[in-house]
Amino acid sequence: MEDELRGKVSELAISILWEAIKKMRGLPEEVQKIKYELVRLRDSIDKEDEEAEAERDDTRRPEKKRRLMQLRKVSFLEEDVIDSYNIRIGDVPPTVPLLSKAVHYIRTLIPRLQISNKIEDIKGQYPPRSSTSGENKRNPSHQRRWDPLETQEEVVGLVEPTNILERLLKDGPKERTVISVVGIPGVGKSTLAKHVFDKFHADFECHAVIRVSQTYTVEKLLMDMIQQLCKKETPSNISTMSLYQLTTEVRDCLHKKRYVILFDDVWNENFWDDIQSALIDDKNKSRIIITTRLDELGYLGSTLVEVYKLEEPLSEDESLRLLHKAFKYGSAGSCPKELKHISLEIVRKCKGLPLAVVVVGGLLAQKEQSAYQWRLFSEEFNRNLNDITEIIGLSYDYLPFHLKLCLLYFGMYPKGYEIESDRLVRQWVAEGFVTPDDTQKSLEEVAHEYLLGLVNRNLVQVSSFSMKGKVKKCCVHDLIHDMIRRKVKNTCFGEFIGAGHDQSESSELVRRLTIATNDVIRSTENSLILSIIITIPEKQEDSWFVQLESKILEDNMPLKVLDYEDSGLPFVPKMLGNLIHLRYLSFRGTQIESLPKSIGKLLNLETLDIRETKVCKIPKEITKLQKLRYLLTPNCASSSIEWKDIGGMTMLQKIPQVRVEFDEVAIREVGKLKQLRDLRVLCFSGEHNNFLCSSIEKMEHLQALRIETSGHHRSEVVDLNITLRNSKLKKLFLDMKLERLPNWIPQLHNLERLTLRHSDLTNDPLKSLKDMPCLTVLSLTHAYEGQTLHFQRGGFRKLRKLILSNLWNLNSILIDKRALYSLEYFELTCLDKLKSVPVGIQHLKKLKCLDVASMPTEFVDKIDRIGKKKHWSINYGYM
Repeated sequence: MEDELRGKVSELAISILWEAIKKMRGLPEEVQKIKYELVRLRDSIDKEDEEAEAERDDTRRPEKKRRLMQLRKVSFLEEDVIDSYNIRIGDVPPTVPLLSKAVHYIRTLIPRLQISNKIEDIKGQYPPRSSTSGENKRNPSHQRRWDPLETQEEVVGLVEPTNILERLLKDGPKERTVISVVGIPGVGKSTLAKHVFDKFHADFECHAVIRVSQTYTVEKLLMDMIQQLCKKETPSNISTMSLYQLTTEVRDCLHKKRYVILFDDVWNENFWDDIQSALIDDKNKSRIIITTRLDELGYLGSTLVEVYKLEEPLSEDESLRLLHKAFKYGSAGSCPKELKHISLEIVRKCKGLPLAVVVVGGLLAQKEQSAYQWRLFSEEFNRNLNDITEIIGLSYDYLPFHLKLCLLYFGMYPKGYEIESDRLVRQWVAEGFVTPDDTQKSLEEVAHEYLLGLVNRNLVQVSSFSMKGKVKKCCVHDLIHDMIRRKVKNTCFGEFIGAGHDQSESSELVRRLTIATNDVIRSTENSLILSIIITIPEKQEDSWFVQLESKILEDNMPLKVLDYEDSGLPFVPKMLGNLIHLRYLSFRGTQIESLPKSIGKLLNLETLDIRETKVCKIPKEITKLQKLRYLLTPNCASSSIEWKDIGGMTMLQKIPQVRVEFDEVAIREVGKLKQLRDLRVLCFSGEHNNFLCSSIEKMEHLQALRIETSGHHRSEVVDLNITLRNSKLKKLFLDMKLERLPNWIPQLHNLERLTLRHSDLTNDPLKSLKDMPCLTVLSLTHAYEGQTLHFQRGGFRKLRKLILSNLWNLNSILIDKRALYSLEYFELTCLDKLKSVPVGIQHLKKLKCLDVASMPTEFVDKIDRIGKKKHWSINYGYM
C-alpha cells in the first residue's frame, strides 16, 4: 500500500513537472500571443469606453463600466507580463552558442515558471465578449491646425475690457495699485490680463508673470519673482535662502523701480497676505495684476485695489470670429458660405465661453473643411451635451489613442502645475507612450511633437518658450484639468492623493499614483497595480518618507517611473535596487547625499536625474546601466565619474561635463558615445585638439557642444579644426583664444545659438556669420579686438537675441537697413569705448528690450533719449 501511494505521488510529481516544462517551453509563443491580444484589447477598451460614456440607460451603464474595469485590469496584467518577460528572460539571439542558451535557460527557470503561471491567471480573468460592435471609430483628418501661439493685436470679444484694463494700468494714482480681474473659469481672465501685460510691460522698468498654483509655497513664488525681476543678478544660493532673505531680495530688486507683476490664477484668499510685504510701494505708479475666480480678492483691506469683473459672455458674432481663427479666416465674413450656418449652430452650444469656443475650434481644425464633415460634427456635438465640461470632453474623445495617454498624464500633476517639457516627455517615453517614427529622431524628439500636437489642439497651454520657440514649460487650463481628472479616475489611469482627497474613496484599481500630502498614507492592497509614483513639492518630515517606503513601495513591483523631484527626500529608498523595471528615476532637488551601489541593478534605467542634490560622487556601478540615455548630475559630481568605463554606455545622449586636464581617457571614452546629443568639455588645451576633434566628428547626432579652456591655457591660441558633415548641431559655445574664426562654423546650417568667449578675434566675424539660416542667438564676450562691427544689409535675418560684452576696443557699431530684421533683445555691456549709439539702431522694428549695463555715461544719455521715443524696455543695470 505504501509503495503504491509512493508510486502515485511520483507519477503526480512527474505529471506536474512535465506540465510545467511544457508551459515553459511554449512561453515565448504565449508572450507573443499576449502582445497581439494587448493591441486588440486596447482598441476594444477605447471603443467600449466611448459607448459607456454615451450610454444613457441607467441599468446598462453600470454593467458596461464593470466590464471596462475588468478589461483594463487584464490589459494592465498583460503589460506587466510582457515587461517581466523582456526584463527577466528576454529572447536569446539564434547566433548564441548552444551551451550559452542552456545556461541562460537554467538560470531563468524560476522566472519562466512564474510568468507562465501569471499568463494562466490572466486567461481566467477575461470578461465575456461584448455584443456591441463599436464600429464608429472616429478618424479625424489632419489638414489644418490652428496655431494658438500666433500673436493677436486684438483679443476677440475683449475689446472693451482691454481698454478698461489699459487705463487702470497706465493712469491712476502714484500709489502701488492692485488690479483684480475676477470671473468664472474659462471666461478669458488670463487671456485678457496677459494681452494687456504684453502690450504695456515695456513701459515699466521691470516686470514678471507668475502663475500661482493651488499648492503654491510663498518661498517658490518669491524665487520666481527674483529670477524674473533680477535677471543676471539672481543670487546663486537662492534655493537655500530663508523666507526673510527671499523677501528682502525681492524688495531690493524693486527698490526705486516702477514695476508691473501679473499673478495669474490665484485661488487662496490669503495670497495677498503672503506676498504683499515683498512688493514695496515707492509711489511711482507700480501695478500688480491678479486674475482670480474669488470675489474676496477684490478687497484687500487698506491696499489700493481696482476690481474688474469679467462677466459678459461672447456675442454670437464674437464667438464666430474666435472659432474662425482656427482656419485663419479672421472674421465670420470671410468664412466659406457653406460653413457659415453650421458654424453658428456649433458656437451657440458653447454659450459664449471663450475656452469652449477655442476647444471646439481645435477639434474642427483637425477635420476636413467641408459642409458634410462639419454637419456630422454638429449633429454629434448637439447630442446630449448639457454643460461646458462635456463640450471640453469632446476634445479628448477625438484624440488618437497615444495622445489620449499623453493628455491624461497632466492629471497626475496638481491643478495649475507648470511642468518642464523635458521632464514630461521623458516620462512619456519611460511609460511607453511614444512610438518611434520612420526618421532618425530620438523618442524624446517624437514626444515633443506629441506635445506640440496637444498645444495645437488648444488642450495644453505653453507657459514659456525657448528663443527658438520650443516649449519649455506647460500646463492645462483648470476646466480641462477637471475633465482630465474625471477621465483619469474613470479609466483607472491613475490616482492623485493630495489636499482634500479622501483615501477611503480610492479606486480598487490604481495604475499610477501621485502623492502630494502630508497625511498618513494608507497601505496598498492586493488589487493595487502601480506603475508610477510622483511626489509633488511639500515639506514632509523624514518619517513621512519612511511611511511611503513601507506602505507603497514593494520589492520587484513593476514601477517604470519614480519621481521625487523637489519633494525634500532625505535618503534613497532601501529597496531601490529591486525596482528593476524602472526607466525614469529622479531625485532632483532632494536632500540625498549619495547614490547606493545597488543603482547598478537598474539595468532598464533610461533617465537618472540627480541635479540640485548633494551628490558629489557617482558609484562606478553606474557603468552597468547599458540602456541609460540621460545622466543628469550636479556639476560637482562630474569629476568623480569613472570615465574609463563610460564608453560602454553606448545609448547615452546626455552626460555631465567632461574634464580633460589630466589625461585623454575621458574624451577617448566619450568618443565612443555615438548617440550623444550634448557635450561639454572643460579644461581643454591645444594638446587635446586632434583627439577631441576626431571624437566629435564621430558623434552624428550631436546637437549642443561647449568647449572651454581654463587657467594657464587661457592665453594659448587654438586652431580648432572639426569636420562636421550633415551636422545637426544647434548650440555651440567656444571659450578659448582662436587663431581665426573656424571656417566650419558658418557651414552649420542648423545652428541656432552661437557663443564666442575669450576668442580675441582680430577680424570682424560678422561677415562670415551673417547668412547662417537658423541663427537665433549670438553672443560675443571678450571675443573681438577690432574697433568696428558692421551688420550688413539682409544679414542675420533670424537673429532674435544679440549680446556684445567686454569688447574693449569697440567704438562703433553700424546697422544697415534690413539687417537684424527679427532682433528683439539687444545687450551692450562693458563696452568702454562705445560712446555713440549704434548707427541704424532705429531700423530695428522688432526690438523690445535693450540691456545697457556698465556703459559710458555719454552712451546712456543718448540711448535714453532714443529709447523713450521707441518705447523700448531699457535696463541700465549698475553703472
